[in-house]
Amino acid sequence: MRARDAVAAAFREERVKVLATLIHLTGDWELAEECVQDAFEAALVRWSDDGVPRRPGAWLTTTARNRALDRLRRGSVEAAKLREVAEVPGAEDDGWGDDRLRLVFTCCHPALPLDARVALTLRTVAGLTTEEIARAFLTPTATMAQRLFRAKRKIREAAIPYRVPPPDLLPERLTGVLGVVYLLFNEGYSGRRELAEEAIRLGRLLEQLMPTETEVRGLLALMLLHHARVDARTDSAGDLVPLEEQDRARWHRGLIDQGVRFLTGTTTPYQLQAAIAACHATAATAEDTNWRRIAVLYEELASLMPSPFIELNRAVAVAMAEGPEAGLALVDALDSTGTLDGYHLLPATRADLLRRLRRWAEAAAAYEQALSLAPTEPERRYLRRRIAEVRG
Repeated sequence: MRARDAVAAAFREERVKVLATLIHLTGDWELAEECVQDAFEAALVRWSDDGVPRRPGAWLTTTARNRALDRLRRGSVEAAKLREVAEVPGAEDDGWGDDRLRLVFTCCHPALPLDARVALTLRTVAGLTTEEIARAFLTPTATMAQRLFRAKRKIREAAIPYRVPPPDLLPERLTGVLGVVYLLFNEGYSGRRELAEEAIRLGRLLEQLMPTETEVRGLLALMLLHHARVDARTDSAGDLVPLEEQDRARWHRGLIDQGVRFLTGTTTPYQLQAAIAACHATAATAEDTNWRRIAVLYEELASLMPSPFIELNRAVAVAMAEGPEAGLALVDALDSTGTLDGYHLLPATRADLLRRLRRWAEAAAAYEQALSLAPTEPERRYLRRRIAEVRG
């Protein structure tokens, strides 16, 4: 294996473990990230000259630890800290031998604001760039950079431990962790499949850790049911395929069956969302979809956690159950509030309903507005095709 390929493989497989070890040893997030980056840069040079080591992760950990030790010495850090970092690193044994899970819980400590917990985990565990996280939050990049900086400083100053918390503290930490995992899944579902699969892996670990928690099971069900359709979401050219046009033979029945088994029938947020996904996933054809049931589930979800995004999805379900006029009235009412200004799926939804009503000129204008806001190229290609269709 060429050195560059070996470094790339080690980055995918070992980065989180090495980073978690450095964070645990130094208690300094910025220092740990910089030293790990230095270690990978050193590997590009050394592995080309000396060959790829038998244990790349151990080599990277030792190199990063030595970088940190040098930095701490130059900074006149107290002798106790120097001795701690100089020791051979080893993971803290909390009974859950997964560095990503430990790091997720560290990032999601209740001392941090919820949005900072989510952002920091996406940056540290998933390796997303600050720009990618800002896009997920619909937040300016500079604002997100400051949020991440403050979160890391808070962890250092509060000496937040690197561990999965004991059972009596797990419930209070659950909301933030589930939010992290779901945002990670959504980022992957938008085009980075490996991130979606990582989120599902974390969801499975959480379910093993908390098998009786309804919302853990609900989130895992939701992700599995969505991911079951991943191969049918795009065509051979990489263009998006609408749900009603997808080849259901390409859906992964095993994932659907797994997801359905995690449904409990309770009216909690993730369970309700998973029940909606199950309505789609278990329908034999698009025409068999129980849209009235979906509209009711969205109404229940909106009563639990009011959100314009949920209301937009409910409008679609109402349109499918009662006709496009009924859905368009809800979309127009939502548009008038201004709560979804800048969100591309609002004009895209409006455009689709206008298209179904054969109001071609209005549909084209709404599609153009959605095109100007769409964040990804597959979405833009889809919208361009729709514009061409309605202009005929």
